Amino acid sequence: MSLSSEKLLEEIISFLDTQYGEIPWWPGSTEEVMIGAVLTQQTRWTNVEIALGRMNECGLCSLAAIYRSAGSDIESAIRCTGFYRVKTKRLKSLASFVIDNYCDVDSMQAVTTSILRKELLCVNGIGAETADSILCYALNRRSYVIDAYTERICGCAGITEKKGLLKSLFESVLPEDNQAYRLCHAWFVEYAKEYCGNRRCGECMIKNLK
Repeated sequence: MSLSSEKLLEEIISFLDTQYGEIPWWPGSTEEVMIGAVLTQQTRWTNVEIALGRMNECGLCSLAAIYRSAGSDIESAIRCTGFYRVKTKRLKSLASFVIDNYCDVDSMQAVTTSILRKELLCVNGIGAETADSILCYALNRRSYVIDAYTERICGCAGITEKKGLLKSLFESVLPEDNQAYRLCHAWFVEYAKEYCGNRRCGECMIKNLK
């Protein structure tokens, strides 16, 4: 008899904890993390780091700077991330959302996570993964990030839930602590880079947990 999704997920998390333990994840200021959450769409993190460095050099690595700067300047700085014109529009939309509605990111902290998430999902180019990345990593909220690799790993283990249901499953299993959310997501990313990204499916230990 197969284990329930909840029990399976608990076993996966325990296994990943043993594998990786404490690992650093996504350093940077609140606004830099918000910007990075947009830039990381459909590209490697190494490209995002290069783009953030260029934005910092040009004085563009803040929402206020993005808000007032010409799109061509932003495009030039983030070109290495790909889809740079689209991402510039999305960064502009995110900056406008924050500044027009809250003046700055500090004012966002008074708003509940559920309301902020609904608002972020209304911003052009901000989907669930990006919104949850902003909430979890930039604003230190308990909003678990579900990405394609997490869905794949869970699916291989026999967990059938997807998207919002999978997010709810993680949030029911994990401690009510932002650091636990960050760390768990980091474990899944590290495992995915080590096994999924290198097509080491035959060596995957998680598949044998079910």
